[in-house]
Amino acid sequence: MKIISDAGRFTPPAGQDGNHWIEHLRVADLSAGTYSVPRGGLDDQEPHTEDEIYVVTAGRAVLRAGRDGDGEVSGTPVGPGSVIYVAAGEEHRFTDVTEDLAAFVLFAPAEGARSQAG
Repeated sequence: MKIISDAGRFTPPAGQDGNHWIEHLRVADLSAGTYSVPRGGLDDQEPHTEDEIYVVTAGRAVLRAGRDGDGEVSGTPVGPGSVIYVAAGEEHRFTDVTEDLAAFVLFAPAEGARSQAG
């Protein structure tokens, strides 16, 4: 057993960075961490090779993911309590961050595990 301290707690990025990531746990089939984007910050992440679940613990933003019938990336408002599943390879990012955003993120298998396998 492992207790994960400060999971989901907003952490401001360093210097001019637009976001902050800290990994709390890594085992072969799972990794978990906290992703933070300050109000007005930039989420510049690329699609991952692993499935993800985001549990928003603080802040407000729009999560843009997938494409609608016209090929546009659709957006959904998210805030504390939002739980979002993003499939491996799906384009996604937080935009319109109006309050400091923090999300506890679970990757399965561990983040980067599939990209390292090949």
